[in-house]
Amino acid sequence: MAQCVFCAIVAGESPAAVVAETDEVIAFLDARPMSEGHTLVVPKRHAARLADLPADDGTRMFALGHRLARAARDGGLRADAVNLVVNDGRAAFQTVDHVHLHVIPRFAGDRRAVLGRFLRRKPRTSDGAAVLLRDALPD
Repeated sequence: MAQCVFCAIVAGESPAAVVAETDEVIAFLDARPMSEGHTLVVPKRHAARLADLPADDGTRMFALGHRLARAARDGGLRADAVNLVVNDGRAAFQTVDHVHLHVIPRFAGDRRAVLGRFLRRKPRTSDGAAVLLRDALPD
């Protein structure tokens, strides 16, 4: 089996704009964001699907996602809303076979732009949102 790109990030073998990290989960900016600050929360232990994910890892993943959602709204990004999304399987648009939670900051009036980015996602051009999110993370 080919190396999982998220496992390579966890191992420090691939670069990522890390926003937060614990012993069990890591959060980093999406390489092809749907909005500024679009972050992925990834369990460090590999699990391809939710059914493969130990419940404790899922709890930790969502707990960090919750903190990041608050940071997106209350910090320097000043998001108006946040989508928390898990795509579980190819039919649900999962593109990396490692469970992950998308934390997608949303802004008033961005519906058309986000829908367009969903269809034609472009590479991230800045890691500045990682700093804004880290600085705003609640304890």
